[in-house]
Amino acid sequence: MTIFRRLAIILSVSLGLASCATTEGLSAAGDVHALLVSIRDNDRATFDAHVDRMALEAQLQAILVERAKGADVPDGLKGLSLLVSGPLAKVASKALIRPDVFRAVADYYGYQPQTPIPGSLALAAILRPVEGGRVCAARGRKGPCLLTFANEDGTWRLVEFNGDAAMLQLGRRGGQ
Repeated sequence: MTIFRRLAIILSVSLGLASCATTEGLSAAGDVHALLVSIRDNDRATFDAHVDRMALEAQLQAILVERAKGADVPDGLKGLSLLVSGPLAKVASKALIRPDVFRAVADYYGYQPQTPIPGSLALAAILRPVEGGRVCAARGRKGPCLLTFANEDGTWRLVEFNGDAAMLQLGRRGGQ
């Protein structure tokens, strides 16, 4: 096979992959890659730079509020549950929003510690645009969004987790 033919094949494959990626996906892919590497390496500083802790904490609080509202308990207990939802979400976020805990989410996507993390172009192809200029990562093209990212001052950060809470396992890699 001639070098020109090889280059043509490589170019065709690259263009095919790029056509699957969206503008947002291409923009977000580098930061998503950095987040995956931080999870694999248990790098708390890089992880924190790519996570919007306040957004995830607010999501946790909203879940707690919804559960409290739907609980079959006396109104006074519901009120107490609503009152403590903020502090409880703050405590839960400190325990759950860590790279070692998100290792299970990476495992779900097939990124074992020994698995090479795909490059930005491959990641861009799997990131799906969602409303509000955000992108999400789903297990498949038609699957539900598990992780949602938003561009915050030029850095794409994790702003929403919609996976099963059982995926977030404390102490998987000896947390810090």
